[in-house]
Amino acid sequence: MSQWPGKYVIGLTGNIATGKSVVRKMLEHLGAYSIDADALAHRTMAKGAPAYQPIVDIFGNWILGENQEIDRTKLGQVVFSAPEAMQKLEEITHPFVRQAIDLLTKRSKHKVVVIEAIKLLEGELASYCDSVWVADAPESLQLSRIMKKRGLSDADARQRIQAQNPQKDKIDAADIVIDNSDSFEELWKQVVAGWEKIELSSVKDAASEIVEEAKSGDFAVKRGLPRDSEAIAALMTRLGKIEMNSSDVMAAFGEKAFFILKLDEKLVGLAGWQVENLVTRVSDLYINDGISADDGLKALLEEIEKASNSLQSEAALLFLNSELATHEKTWKNLGYEKRTSQSLGVQAWEDAANERLNADRTLFFKQLRMDRVLRPI
Repeated sequence: MSQWPGKYVIGLTGNIATGKSVVRKMLEHLGAYSIDADALAHRTMAKGAPAYQPIVDIFGNWILGENQEIDRTKLGQVVFSAPEAMQKLEEITHPFVRQAIDLLTKRSKHKVVVIEAIKLLEGELASYCDSVWVADAPESLQLSRIMKKRGLSDADARQRIQAQNPQKDKIDAADIVIDNSDSFEELWKQVVAGWEKIELSSVKDAASEIVEEAKSGDFAVKRGLPRDSEAIAALMTRLGKIEMNSSDVMAAFGEKAFFILKLDEKLVGLAGWQVENLVTRVSDLYINDGISADDGLKALLEEIEKASNSLQSEAALLFLNSELATHEKTWKNLGYEKRTSQSLGVQAWEDAANERLNADRTLFFKQLRMDRVLRPI
């Protein structure tokens, strides 16, 4: 049993670019509360967060950027090339990460919790878990993923892989191994099969946290699931004027969740959203012409916020196209305001905004909770 009474805890690990985060998001779709320990480690380093000054004291002011935040690229150049430097960094960040994991897990209403951590097995975190899942992929695939996603050279990508403990050691310690070298459809089948092995009562309790459909006035909001991928693809193609098929949507489920808006049993709108690093991001928002946009948007955002609150999100960011951005009265009534990423004031929120914001989108912001997990201690 895990150290958290009444919780079934999955420890999810695997070396870099094996697809841990995709597996974690799929477990979210099935009803788990998910924690990204590596993202929490990044948050501990933000200016004003508890690990910031100890890291600067050890590694020096040269790792700071112009905004006085720690430049993780500079820090990475040191710790990925010197094991003793990595150990020093982990000695600083890991106690704060464990503290945050403990708080988030205790505060979560979900009965099943998944903790993604690349160093799950190297410390005491694995002993807190009921089962260990390992995401696996061939090294050649890891290399191509790292180079594509992070823009690293072949040599730098290989250095990142070689700096980690052997993947075989993780597989040998696993209760469940997820092969992430095939299609998203195949990956989903494996995750569902693993989920079904969890103690039945825990699964039932977790699934009860998900309300598949809610009413809001004349509208119904339905939580999209992978089995709805064909309908979601058709809706996005029609409303977003982008070519989507069910395979594209299955791939998207590895990153985000969907809410579908219904009126008189017809699909009339959609929102694609995710909570990462305790920040909600709404990147896809579409609604039919000829219906009450204000009421439809309100119905979608209310459900996103309910789900975000259950995932302990601190803030919501909307990335709106020019047409939706004109509904300023609607957004104001819902508590959102137009902002720039630089004005958000919290590094994790700024990073989340900068990752998604482009010239074609307008950022709207709402703080969802006042208490933050990693305040200065």
